[in-house]
Amino acid sequence: MKTTFKATVLWAFLAAPAFANEAAITFDYDGSFEDAAFAVEDAIISKGLVIDYRSHTGEMLERTRSDVGSDVVLFDAADVFLFCSATVSRQVMEADPGNIVHCPYSIYVADQAGKVTIGFHDYPDGPMQAVEDLLTEIVEEATSF
Repeated sequence: MKTTFKATVLWAFLAAPAFANEAAITFDYDGSFEDAAFAVEDAIISKGLVIDYRSHTGEMLERTRSDVGSDVVLFDAADVFLFCSATVSRQVMEADPGNIVHCPYSIYVADQAGKVTIGFHDYPDGPMQAVEDLLTEIVEEATSF
């Protein structure tokens, strides 16, 4: 049992750098950060999903900027919404239990110098396309006003 746990931890550790290097799928939003964040939240909820956590990433980066010795303002605002879909998660994890590494799913909203962007991870080909399709539907709903 200990070997299996160690192998799982090692697999997750080795998979993380590859996932981190994958590109994001992004959509421009013609409106304010606040409107985009509200639209994303509403689109997630309208799919019957529950937002587990809303990370105020932009605020954290700004609050800690001087603490880490940086003068760079990365975002005017940036939030990340974390959530899951029982249906889609079961589908992708029944295909490969290792797909747990991708859960929960996230969509970000960011404002950089007045340009508002909504995006999410570009997931690997195969079963994870179901997650990418779900996230695309959510973002398309949020951006179609």
